[in-house]
Amino acid sequence: MASSSSQSSAATAHSFNKILNQPRSSKSKRSGDVDEGTKKLRRMILVEGIPSAVDPTLRPRIWKILLRVDDVSACTFLEYVARGPCEVREKIRNDTFRTLATDRGFRERVREDMLVRLLDAFVWRNHDRQETQQLGFTYVQGMNVLAAPFLYTMPSELEAFFCFAKFIEECCPLYVQPTLEGVHRGLKLLDRCLKIVDPELFAYLRTKNLSAEIYAFPSVLTFCACTPPLDQVLQLWDFLLAFGVHLNVLCVIAQLLLMRDEVMVSTSPMRLLRTFPPLEAVPVIGIAVTLVRDLPVDLYDELVRHPYDITHM
Repeated sequence: MASSSSQSSAATAHSFNKILNQPRSSKSKRSGDVDEGTKKLRRMILVEGIPSAVDPTLRPRIWKILLRVDDVSACTFLEYVARGPCEVREKIRNDTFRTLATDRGFRERVREDMLVRLLDAFVWRNHDRQETQQLGFTYVQGMNVLAAPFLYTMPSELEAFFCFAKFIEECCPLYVQPTLEGVHRGLKLLDRCLKIVDPELFAYLRTKNLSAEIYAFPSVLTFCACTPPLDQVLQLWDFLLAFGVHLNVLCVIAQLLLMRDEVMVSTSPMRLLRTFPPLEAVPVIGIAVTLVRDLPVDLYDELVRHPYDITHM
């Protein structure tokens, strides 16, 4: 059985590599062709998952494609690093030492100084760009946890920095505004979505005065990176980067549904919800995908736009 599973993983790795290694002639660089390759990657991520154990180079290469990161300038990154501590260094240091502190594999691969360096550089980058951007960025609560998967996954700090910057500035800019606007939107949407997909569970939590703001804040803020184990977080992020970080709201609901029976019979459900059970990416993704079909079109559209749309601020 183990042998057939490893053969299957090897075959999947080969299929991913085939897509990734397709030569890009000047003709095939047209957006339609690139999009076709990305569509294939997305489909494979959903159906097969990235077999990182077989080929550790796959995830970093795929994440860079999904994030459309092709320009990684070492000179630019080193110039930010050379400036030293940014204006909020103390705030950064208050958080970095406890980033995924219980995960031994993470601590062995990512030192605190790497996190500090990346976050300092990000603040400097946006210090230089504030004139040209509609939204400003500095260090806010939770950014250390959002940087962690990139430093763990990417082969270099340089690549981690540019992937993190693209993720923050384009995928979820409203999540890292000083007011955490996007996070609070996400939590309100979680309540609204839960009310539709499981009115009974929603009503029970309300009888205990439990809204998403109270029990789901860390999971929404960090796109579930706060729930171990890390290998499952990375698998969930493969899905979120492929199909959109807005789906994290439905992934949190999926985790609730997986513990629904215990929650419904508990006289004090907050005890259960304070620490979610260990993350299991495959069932969570499976449930999240089915939940999409249960949502009204206008609500789903709001969900899609909530991490980045500034028109309703």
